[in-house]
Amino acid sequence: MTTLLLTHDACLDHQTPAGHPESPARLRAVLQALSDPRFDELQTEEAPRASVDDLARVHPKAHVEELLASMPSKGIAQIDADTAMSAGSGEAALRAAGAVCRAVDAVASGEAQNAFCAVRPPGHHAEPETPMGFCLFNNVAVGALYARAKHGLAKAAVIDFDVHHGNGTQAMFEADENLFYASTHQSPLYPGTGEASETGVGNIVNVPLGHGADGTAFRAAYEEVILPALRAFDPDILFISAGFDGHADDPLAGLNLTEPDYVWLTKELMDVAQNACEGRIVSTLEGGYDLSALARSASAHVATMMGQSA
Repeated sequence: MTTLLLTHDACLDHQTPAGHPESPARLRAVLQALSDPRFDELQTEEAPRASVDDLARVHPKAHVEELLASMPSKGIAQIDADTAMSAGSGEAALRAAGAVCRAVDAVASGEAQNAFCAVRPPGHHAEPETPMGFCLFNNVAVGALYARAKHGLAKAAVIDFDVHHGNGTQAMFEADENLFYASTHQSPLYPGTGEASETGVGNIVNVPLGHGADGTAFRAAYEEVILPALRAFDPDILFISAGFDGHADDPLAGLNLTEPDYVWLTKELMDVAQNACEGRIVSTLEGGYDLSALARSASAHVATMMGQSA
């Protein structure tokens, strides 16, 4: 089983204010974990830049161009209380979205069975015209519409297990019956969206989890609700918004997940993909703010995608 790792040093140049949880140290921790000899069979590539046209399938072109032009030449510019840009943020954001597009190319052509994009800034909070929640562009949505436009993979599904609801992805998908979005997330919690009643045109599935929920509740949400809906949707390609901030050690939230929970879900999603779409999975990094828990969880996720046993 060939797994492709896409990353780029430019993603380390997206700087945030001192003490900000979404720091370059997150990506360094993931890449350090993936440098272990058990990952020697990973195929690794530098992420290309996404084009403005790639981004403009989900964000208005004028918004994309304005945001890229507004990067500061030095220092930090705050978009909102949580979301910041530095001189390197534009290049980082283009590489992050470009990684997902290149991953689509690889799994669509059969170069790789699946792919993991170790990138930042994350993307699932970015709405069509609003960067927010540490996110500039919505990487996974860009990838989904790229898969449709470039490879004819009309039915794209996103499974989002980040502890925060992916309001941006939902906003981009909710009116299109050929796009599917499902999320488990802690509620109440930022950004305040993701109620079970939010169903789009029948293509949105939200299972909110209360503070303190553990792997039992997490797995039940997938077994009883999300996986049956995903199988019924029958995607042509499956994306994963892989946020590991639901881990019990994460400082920004209050779920109690552990690495075996992420391994279990990864296996379940691989099984669905094998039956629905020849195993095509593109996973991209979202949240995760305890460096050790993030590194352990991401490496467990990738090892599972590679077909390794836990």
